[in-house]
Amino acid sequence: MPQSRKSQISLIDTSYYHCVSRCVRRSFLCGEDEFTGQSYEHRRGWVEQR
Repeated sequence: MPQSRKSQISLIDTSYYHCVSRCVRRSFLCGEDEFTGQSYEHRRGWVEQR
């Protein structure tokens, strides 16, 4: 039986995790879009707060 994410992740042992998500229409969550030159670094704080 699968375990819930809450039981798999320990914030005490590891406070940061690498999250991967699929974006559509060349959307960037964080970083800089090399194609358009736009920066989306302001979103990094949003993710860390969550």
